[in-house]
Amino acid sequence: MAIDNAAPTGVTDGETNERSKTTTPKQLPPEFYQYFLSDAAKERKPSPIRGLYPLEKKPGVISLLAGKPNDAMFPFESLSFTITDPSHSSQSIPISITGTDLAAGLQYGPTAGLPRLNEWFVGLQELAHGRKPSEGWRLTIGNGSQDVICKAINAIMNPGDPILIEAPVYAGVLPILSSLHCELVEVATDENGVCSSDLRSILETWPAGRPKPKAFYTVPYGCNPTGMTATIERRREVLQLAREYNFLILEDDPYYYLYFGKDVRPPSYFKLELETPEVGRVVRFDSFSKILSAGMRMGFASGPNPIIDVMDLHTSFANLQGSSLVQAITLALVEKWGYDGFFTHTEAVAEFYREKRDTFEKALQTHLGDLAEWKTPEAGMFFWFKLLINANPHDEGDSKELIQTKAYENGVLALPGTVFLPNGRKTAYVRAAFSLSTEEQVNEALRRLKEVLDLEGATHHITM
Repeated sequence: MAIDNAAPTGVTDGETNERSKTTTPKQLPPEFYQYFLSDAAKERKPSPIRGLYPLEKKPGVISLLAGKPNDAMFPFESLSFTITDPSHSSQSIPISITGTDLAAGLQYGPTAGLPRLNEWFVGLQELAHGRKPSEGWRLTIGNGSQDVICKAINAIMNPGDPILIEAPVYAGVLPILSSLHCELVEVATDENGVCSSDLRSILETWPAGRPKPKAFYTVPYGCNPTGMTATIERRREVLQLAREYNFLILEDDPYYYLYFGKDVRPPSYFKLELETPEVGRVVRFDSFSKILSAGMRMGFASGPNPIIDVMDLHTSFANLQGSSLVQAITLALVEKWGYDGFFTHTEAVAEFYREKRDTFEKALQTHLGDLAEWKTPEAGMFFWFKLLINANPHDEGDSKELIQTKAYENGVLALPGTVFLPNGRKTAYVRAAFSLSTEEQVNEALRRLKEVLDLEGATHHITM
């Protein structure tokens, strides 16, 4: 059975933008971030070669600096492809990358990304989030948002440091934190996103003498796995707590452009911090995996200059840069579309996933209406539903064995909720993705799951 979501209230995204235009935000000074940098980040030094790349741009300089291969020996003469016209989805637009644009895509490039693409993304952040580059932040391009998330965490966290994380949490971030042996401090979530009251309680009762958390990791739109979107009130409360207790907000936002809720999309943390007395506590991660291509690995981070600077130092010795060719392809596409075309495309993407969500929920109601409960997601690609597998009101049961073994043996594959809980505790919840399956496949999968639940109920004499 579906459980109604509480409708978000408060000012609209547009109202927040108007408010942010009235004053020039105060910026936190560079020395403020010394407290947040990890020991490893503080020890990083600029690459002796990459650090001198900008000097090559001086007119008249003959550079003998870098070991760049001569592009005359690259066999690629042009790169041509077609893209969808956002305004007319049945029509295609041809693109050809040649000359200096192709040369830039085939050669080593700047650590933070091709300058024109970086500038385009900065313009996107101004249009989408009202942030101007004069506010003490900059942007770096990575091999997908996972790449820059990993580098941001390494820039901030020392081994064993505590970090605040939502629970349930995106499972892909857990190995990064585990590799640093971080202490995972779980913050509860519900249908309105992160429970800011629980976050306040954790911070107010933090033991004296114990190292305090320097960061809070959150997926605020269409959270993976819960599908929930944080309300504007919750976001404002988290921002206030960040100021009171001095921590950074790591805003992982791959589903920002996959918002399809009935209400106006709430503003991002990156935008909302314009309401606070000073800006500089949000490090934002954007992904193009859901809106352009997952295989291209295109993502970028926006945040305070000192944080992005040390992330780039990490990149300069870890993988030098994001793929120049992928960046050249992305640049050609977004320049052809322009910002208007880009937003038109993302609106179509959101509508596509809204229809997918509706199809899945209809099948969920048909097959599991009396066997599960859930909240309708307003963004993203996932349903997070609780199986009613235990008649004991004090023990919700455990979906792990049922989903990993019995459901799979019956021909349906999903993820038990325990994999998204940092402490691995048992839970009756299940995560199901609705992005790829057809209506027929969704109905058949949930029919098979119902067979398993019916058999489980009969075996244990449970009344569903």
